[in-house]
Amino acid sequence: MARIRCDFFSEALGMGTSMTVLLPDRGAAGIGMAGAAVDGDPPVLYLLHGLTDDDTAWTRRSSIERYVAPLGLAVVMPQVQRSFYRDEEHGNRYWTFLSEELPEVCRSFFRLSTRPEDTFVAGLSMGGYGAVKWALRHPERFAAAASLSGALDVVRRRHQPSSPVDPAVWHTVWGERPPPDEDDTVALLERAGDDLPALYVACGTEDFLYEDNVRFVDTARRLGRPLTVDFGPGDHDWAYWDAQIAAVLAWLPLRGKAGPPLNASGRGGGPA
Repeated sequence: MARIRCDFFSEALGMGTSMTVLLPDRGAAGIGMAGAAVDGDPPVLYLLHGLTDDDTAWTRRSSIERYVAPLGLAVVMPQVQRSFYRDEEHGNRYWTFLSEELPEVCRSFFRLSTRPEDTFVAGLSMGGYGAVKWALRHPERFAAAASLSGALDVVRRRHQPSSPVDPAVWHTVWGERPPPDEDDTVALLERAGDDLPALYVACGTEDFLYEDNVRFVDTARRLGRPLTVDFGPGDHDWAYWDAQIAAVLAWLPLRGKAGPPLNASGRGGGPA
């Protein structure tokens, strides 16, 4: 893989920002990690960070580069601070940056597929929330979306006394109002159309966000929305996310892959 830390100016943010990008490299002579590349422009995974992280977190704390190398898949990891991937009430326009500016910037800098069937999004914690929100608000752009330990019920989470999120973050992002329906992944799921990307939801049973994920999954099942679910032992930590991102990559419906997407146990994934 080619790994690039890209510093650039964002018109949406009105300031410089950064992203980390992994690009496919055939590199068959590398010892212990053979590369791969597809014909034509490569598919792309937008991989989103959590509340206390930045664009380098996935490459520093997981084996994402090693997992992706044989897949011919590009990975774009943007930096959004503590914004919950929203145009903040008292801050900056991170939703506009993510959903409008970032894909255009990436396509102008790098050779990436623009086809929805080649475009995926995933993330952990705050990034899991961002991934699902992006996929539900723009389902026409993605073939699949995955949340790992996602904050999938921000309306409920805001009023949890045990929430580890600094109240000042909530104030910066949403002010004194509750999150509107356009930021509520449960509400977005309830009013979504039938043509959704494939959805994958994973959370450890020891995670403080587990009940939020259960509510999201229960809503999907009540509405008859198909999704792949992996609830099992695990906490809110990188040991869990490193294992789960490997499972997500195996599940993605990548170009040329035989058979249906896989769930985390390695079996064909369908409604859970």
